[in-house]
Amino acid sequence: MRSLDALRTRLIEVDDLNNAANLLRWDQTTYMPPGGAAARGRQLATLSRVAHELFTHAETGRLLDAAAKETASLPFESDDASLVRVARRAWEQSVRIPGDLVSELQVHTSESYQAWTVAKPKNDFETMRPMLQRTLDLSRRMADCFPGYAHIADPLIDFSDYGMKAAEVKTLFGQLRARLVPIVRAITARPLADDSCVRQQAPEAQQLAFGLEVIKRFGFDFERGRQDKTHHPFMTKFSLGDVRITTRVREDEITDALFSTLHECGHALYELGIDRSYEGTPLANGTSSGVHESQSRTWENIVGRSRGFWEHFYPLLQKHFPKALAQVSLDTFYRAVNRVERSLIRTDSDEVTYNLHVMLRFDLELDLLEGRVAVKDLARVWRERFEADFGIPVPDDTRGVLQDVHWYAGPIGGAFQGYTIGNILSAQFYASALKANPGIPADIQRGEFGVLHGWLRENIYRPGSKFTASELIPRVTGSALSIEPYLDYLWGKYQPLYALREEERTAGVS
Repeated sequence: MRSLDALRTRLIEVDDLNNAANLLRWDQTTYMPPGGAAARGRQLATLSRVAHELFTHAETGRLLDAAAKETASLPFESDDASLVRVARRAWEQSVRIPGDLVSELQVHTSESYQAWTVAKPKNDFETMRPMLQRTLDLSRRMADCFPGYAHIADPLIDFSDYGMKAAEVKTLFGQLRARLVPIVRAITARPLADDSCVRQQAPEAQQLAFGLEVIKRFGFDFERGRQDKTHHPFMTKFSLGDVRITTRVREDEITDALFSTLHECGHALYELGIDRSYEGTPLANGTSSGVHESQSRTWENIVGRSRGFWEHFYPLLQKHFPKALAQVSLDTFYRAVNRVERSLIRTDSDEVTYNLHVMLRFDLELDLLEGRVAVKDLARVWRERFEADFGIPVPDDTRGVLQDVHWYAGPIGGAFQGYTIGNILSAQFYASALKANPGIPADIQRGEFGVLHGWLRENIYRPGSKFTASELIPRVTGSALSIEPYLDYLWGKYQPLYALREEERTAGVS
């Protein structure tokens, strides 16, 4: 298969360039001095342009055609046939985008990100407004490279959740919102759980040490990964042998860094579990943002906020923070880390209200792209819609339109839907894991995660991006994407915590 070998060599060269750019982005968000921002944007633009030109070159198309003929008789699931299929899909997307637009977007978003790190703590949306307008213009130009879309967001969603359309996401979110709102109302009508036990002084070093100890037990491989600090936590990969996570630390909150670490560890476990033979090719990636987020939410929430998890790890946490927690019972602590309330910050929000934060952002993305909301009005519209949805005022833009990094470090569109799709899938995948291995909850209670990690690795991680999300989900769970396992999970957890009545589960749902 000479053409396939030549194609693979070319794809690895493209991947090398892209990962060199990823390394520069990681450095920019962790250790780079502010003075490097201008040059960093140029460097990223250069690498991205060269990688784009190499990938979209006519020779790549010729090799794809020849490799498709060489692999035509192979089964759909074979590695070689899958490589050609997935590379072809990425190539057909990329050839539509001019290299100059790729460079322009890289330079701009690098500058925008650096400005955001200064503007956010200063509550300075006015500085970001012209930058955000340019991001919106570039995002529209990106979408317009794909004529014939039903909605301008569709091509942008396709980059992260291939095959999903804005109309499908809106329908899914509408169905989920209708079922979530009654539960939110029922819980928030009751007294808030006391979370003062976690809102105490906690030295950074001890927080980080505890988090690292937990993810080592999860299966995070420190020979192939590391953790650093940043403004907005993320996971990045430079190869299947170098997968890095970042976290943030607040020394007035014992578990903030922990849950950030567990979340990013979930992303990293996915990448670390991909078949090593896919190294350097388009198969060596997660299949979609929704499937990727399902793994971060599985390890952060389904595992990390479970009663069984804390039955094992709470005594260890008490040893790390004896002054703060020695007199706090497990019941009190468990209720504190699962407190449900209408709150301002998406990344700090609980499992029940979290998706309402995502839906707000998704709706605003559509309105910005469609022109129904102007950038100059975005901060005001954010405040109005947030107060309408959550019933609490937004006191400043730091906790409003500036709180998330996404619109300031990348295109507008396709950035947020994956979070809620991931929540839905986390429960659907976990239900399948329990069906295959009913002893997983008892394992978690003992601090053992090998069976769960192994099941996820074999069924979700190892295939990489060989299958699209719509192909993978029924293979793993036996059905298409469904909100029912997620709603069952939430009700099963929060009904006893808040003594909810069955009729409150559907109150007001038509």
